[in-house]
Amino acid sequence: MNNQFEEKPIELAEAEPGASLWQDAWLKLRGNSLALAGLFILLLLCTVSILTPWIAPYGYEEQNLLLGASAPSASHWLGTDVFGRDMLTRIMYGGRVSLTVGFIATAVALVIGVLWGAIAGFIGGRVDAVMMRLVDILYALPFMIFIVLLMVVFGRNIYLLFFAIGAVEWLTMARIVRGQVMSLRKQEFVEAAYSLGLTRWTIIRHHIIPNTLGPVIVYTTLTIPSVMLLEAFLSFLGLGIQPPQSSWGLLINYGVETMEEYPWLLIYPGLALSLTLFALNFLGDGLRDALDPRTALD
Repeated sequence: MNNQFEEKPIELAEAEPGASLWQDAWLKLRGNSLALAGLFILLLLCTVSILTPWIAPYGYEEQNLLLGASAPSASHWLGTDVFGRDMLTRIMYGGRVSLTVGFIATAVALVIGVLWGAIAGFIGGRVDAVMMRLVDILYALPFMIFIVLLMVVFGRNIYLLFFAIGAVEWLTMARIVRGQVMSLRKQEFVEAAYSLGLTRWTIIRHHIIPNTLGPVIVYTTLTIPSVMLLEAFLSFLGLGIQPPQSSWGLLINYGVETMEEYPWLLIYPGLALSLTLFALNFLGDGLRDALDPRTALD
């Protein structure tokens, strides 16, 4: 007689493949319309900057002194400056310089600051004390003097400008990352990683740094426009970009001097920089939420 209570084999459900941090972040980012709009604007600005030599209506050195500063017209959509140079062309070429300085100098600051802060915060003790005292010393030095000295000693070079700005912008990044790491190093997942025999460097790379990406991304999006403004200030002092080349910051400085007579010389470069700032803020907020491993998809 069959046993009516005979056990039936249990069918195991197939495990769904897990999503990586970046796949999960992209899924969450797609649901944020403002972040996607910011990403689209940045990609558009970068594409236009790359293609500027082929799509600009005029040469960036081309002058028409007889025309002078003229208001927007059919032949010059954004008007011309006091030397008769097309403002649309100069803004497009200025975007190449400003975006390049912003992204490369911020990348330098990001790499140095994240590694410095993560190592100092995770190891702690004397290593942390020595590393952060060095940060305090560098903070006490007038960073503008440091940049000016670099430019005077090594000459005015746009690549040196990238390094010089990035070399002074990483200090705050290091402090932010250190604070985040110190709050994470005693968490259960770090103890579990230790119990599995992972090295400190492996834990920092695969477990600590990914959990600090939210604040880092937000601060990065704020650093890029501040770097652009710092480049503008250096150009104003004669240590950065020099005419006939242009950047958005340099164009804004020129526009401020003539804003009462020729307001378009200030309005259009200011709009380009403001649009970039808004796009970075929207994208930064979206990436902060998307890259936070402690949040989950709904």
